[in-house]
Amino acid sequence: MAKGDSSGMEPYDNLLLELRRGVLALIVLSQLRQEQYGYSLQRALAQQGLEIDQGTLYPLLRRLESQNLLHSRWRVEDSRPRRYYAISPAGEQVLHNLSNEWRALVKVTEQLLP
Repeated sequence: MAKGDSSGMEPYDNLLLELRRGVLALIVLSQLRQEQYGYSLQRALAQQGLEIDQGTLYPLLRRLESQNLLHSRWRVEDSRPRRYYAISPAGEQVLHNLSNEWRALVKVTEQLLP
C-alpha cells in the first residue's frame, strides 16, 4: 500500500509506530557512547536524517535510564543546566546484543521482502 493511500492507514500508522519505537532505542543507545544532552542528540540524529520529536526522545531517555542502560548527570554550561546522558556498561552489552540481532534480522528481511 502506498503511504498516500488513505484506506487502511490506521494499521500502517500503528505498525510504523511500533517499528520505530524499537529501532529508536537501539539508535539512541548507539549514539550515547559520548555524553550528550537531549537537544544535542536530537539535532545530531536530524543531521543524519532521523527526525525524532522531543515528546518521543525524552521519555525514551528516561525509560532507558530507568532500565540502567543509560546514566545521566546535570551539568551547567553557559549558565544553563542540562542533563547529559551516556550509555552505561549494561547498556553497552545490550547495544552489542541488539546490534547483532538487528543485523541478522536485516539480512533475513532483505531476503524475504519482494
